[in-house]
Amino acid sequence: MVSSQNENRLLSSEGDSQRTQYPYVTGTSVIGIKYKDGILMAADMGGSYGSTIRYKSVERLKQVGKHSLIGASGEISDFQEILRYLDELILHDNMWDDGNSLGPKEVHNYLTRVMYNRRNKFDPLWNSLILGGVKNGKKYLGSVSMIGVHFEDDHVATGFGNHLARPILREEWREDLTFEEGVKLLEKCMRNLLYRDRSAVNKLQIAKITEEGLTISQPYSLKTFWNFAAFQNPTVGAEGSW
Repeated sequence: MVSSQNENRLLSSEGDSQRTQYPYVTGTSVIGIKYKDGILMAADMGGSYGSTIRYKSVERLKQVGKHSLIGASGEISDFQEILRYLDELILHDNMWDDGNSLGPKEVHNYLTRVMYNRRNKFDPLWNSLILGGVKNGKKYLGSVSMIGVHFEDDHVATGFGNHLARPILREEWREDLTFEEGVKLLEKCMRNLLYRDRSAVNKLQIAKITEEGLTISQPYSLKTFWNFAAFQNPTVGAEGSW
């Protein structure tokens, strides 16, 4: 009888891991593009507690080793866990002291295995990640979802950025963008997201990684215009009772 009770307890939902079965504090879109000299990435600094923008100084762009840059949307605590994994990966790589170092392609492949592994355990890391970098003159930019779906492209985005920013990038991105043109394009995408994504905040960072190294900008705000007629009275001409 006792063993039967213990078995039922093990099979019950009370014993299940609930750490990220529902995300608590989340970040919204990240956008990454290739430009003439390397990779540019942009993300705002909002952290939403449910539908409330609770935090406005959350850094979601981080350096990984010598050659890579990561940006994350989704659960912030899971992103911190991923950064811990990456710190261990880079430390073990450095301990070989063989003159080689992991590049962005290797780090991206590692992240796809981590995300897919956790998905198979039904305990996913609730993040969508962008990984970019430059090594030996080769630019690399890729994305991986919370279930391990991954790809590489000339421009990538997570969250609402997939729907609202990538159409702009498809129209205006080109391979020979200068740094200034790339920043201007990213700001246009981030402004579009700010207007339409309730989880976005007007405080962002832009990161640049080239063969010479990585730079993450200080937080700053975009100039915005909120007096569009559709913004002031969005129900004019709408059909129905809403």
